Amino acid sequence: MPAVTSKKPPVPIPLLMLIGIVAISFSSIFIKWSSAPVSVQGMYRLLFTSLLMLPFARPYSGAAFALRRKDWLLLVVSGAMLALHFLLWMGSLKFTSVASSTMIMALEPVFIMLGAYLLYKEKSSMFAIAGLAIAIFGVVFIGWGDIGLSSDNLKGDLLSIGGTAAVAAHLLIGQKLVARMPSYLYSLIVFIAAAIVFAVYNLLAGIPFFDYPPREWGIFVLLAIVPTVFGHILFNWLLQYTSATTVSMNILGEPVGASILAFLLLGEQLTILQWAGGVLVMGGLAVYLYAGRRKAAKRSEALPSTS
Repeated sequence: MPAVTSKKPPVPIPLLMLIGIVAISFSSIFIKWSSAPVSVQGMYRLLFTSLLMLPFARPYSGAAFALRRKDWLLLVVSGAMLALHFLLWMGSLKFTSVASSTMIMALEPVFIMLGAYLLYKEKSSMFAIAGLAIAIFGVVFIGWGDIGLSSDNLKGDLLSIGGTAAVAAHLLIGQKLVARMPSYLYSLIVFIAAAIVFAVYNLLAGIPFFDYPPREWGIFVLLAIVPTVFGHILFNWLLQYTSATTVSMNILGEPVGASILAFLLLGEQLTILQWAGGVLVMGGLAVYLYAGRRKAAKRSEALPSTS
């Protein structure tokens, strides 16, 4: 894995990270504000993001023509998994609170760790497994707290778990593909594929494409620009200036930021059990990420010096 360059971005990294965390935290708020079907929200979020990316894709045309048939098949599967992620996770927000849904979504690294072991036989340290156990215990607390509210809340939690598993599959496929193609090209093709999957889904389900008021179209655009461009794409851009482990810390920031915004803008409250579960999830993920940092540091120390 190439080392992070020593160059600095034009804006301090901590400020850019804060902007990114706030941006992705707004995703749940926009979804809650919209009355459109989540499959339509997801379709236009991905479509508008793809349209924003297309003008900068010309330098990658050669890499696109060099892709093999197997690569294109994996790109379509990755796009389908991304669409499934949005369908389930965005759907979860119709049933449960922003805090519960985003705290469960923060378990993404746990699902990736399990998938990497099953697919690629990648082993994790006992420290990382301990973090996994703590985080899962936290999710049980969140679900327990939601049962006390209503059965719909628990349904939302289960949808969020399904969405987390789907995005983990999407990222595990991407892990292999970006090793032999530019990450920008990968993201663009996968976004387009996911938008097409949503379009087919909406067509088969008889969900209208265009019959929405101006307010909804505004939310579709905001979903594409704020959490996607100023969130996810910004974090990808920051990888050239800082480590992936540092960037991955935004996973801990989103549930906190989204919960605060949900309290201020939606008036959502949390039960004591949900707070306890959230603390356990965040604590478990912190242990997991710390274990990953220790593993990366040991690997770097084991590499021969090139100086």
